[in-house]
Amino acid sequence: MARQGSRGGPVGPGHAAAAASMALGLFLLTWAASAEEYDYYSWQSDNFHTGGRFYARRPQCVDIPADLRLCHGVGYKRMRLPNLLEHETMPEVQQQAGSWVPLLAKRCHGDTQVFLCSLFAPICLDRPIYPCRSLCEAVRDSCAPVMESYGFPWPDMLRCDKFPIDNDLCIPMQFAGNPATQTPVSKPCPPCDNELKADAIMEHFCASDFALKMKIKEVKKEKGDRKLIAAQKKKKVLKTGALRKRDLKKLVLYIKNGAECPCAQLDNLAGSYLIMGRRVDQQLLLMAIHKWDKRSRELRFAVKQMKSHQCPTYHSVFQ
Repeated sequence: MARQGSRGGPVGPGHAAAAASMALGLFLLTWAASAEEYDYYSWQSDNFHTGGRFYARRPQCVDIPADLRLCHGVGYKRMRLPNLLEHETMPEVQQQAGSWVPLLAKRCHGDTQVFLCSLFAPICLDRPIYPCRSLCEAVRDSCAPVMESYGFPWPDMLRCDKFPIDNDLCIPMQFAGNPATQTPVSKPCPPCDNELKADAIMEHFCASDFALKMKIKEVKKEKGDRKLIAAQKKKKVLKTGALRKRDLKKLVLYIKNGAECPCAQLDNLAGSYLIMGRRVDQQLLLMAIHKWDKRSRELRFAVKQMKSHQCPTYHSVFQ
């Protein structure tokens, strides 16, 4: 089995369905009972030098902290450090894993959390268990299009050929064949499919290069994308990031591959919007869009937080 050798950490709190947790728990209990029968990499045998990487400290079992939102409540309470992505400290795990929390909210596949947490917060047994290749492929095939809409490619650190072909020593799919895990054709465009909740707004704010309060003049379709043209009236910049002065003079944003997917927020262009996005190549891609509702306490709270909130680093995760 090849070890994952790359380091690194797209766009709602992580959910862990009861069925997935139960199935994963049963699998892990069965594996733990039979693991002695196999010749398998152990943390004891490769704890200081693995795959060309030197570890300064012996692997250990630690509690999954409540603020590791990606994996808290995944179905087990203890994890191994270093993890299977070679993160050696909990602050490093938390910083990199936090980048993936917004993807869970998109529910692109029922096993997204199980797959990611098998790498970020591996179950605390005497031997590491990698996700099966089929699990990786299922999550990738459903979630990569969502990530692409935000300008994030499926990262090399999660390349599926790095993981073992299915056997009883890897974590299998929990939702195999479940139609509910498939992304329906009529599903809203990812940037439009967000609740007006402060936590969700702040997650997208941190994952975005820039944020604005603005009006939209018109919406067009262009080469499979949806093109949003801002009104020329004054815009309120909440986060400057990659925006330049010339961008603001004639602001155009794109929903990647969004020409046909529904976006209810754009059905009526009256009023102002909270727009969050990031620059990818020469385009400004939309990360999230909300109607600016002055009556919303969630929106007011989020905008207030934006002035002082310390965001983790996101962009390096997907490169």
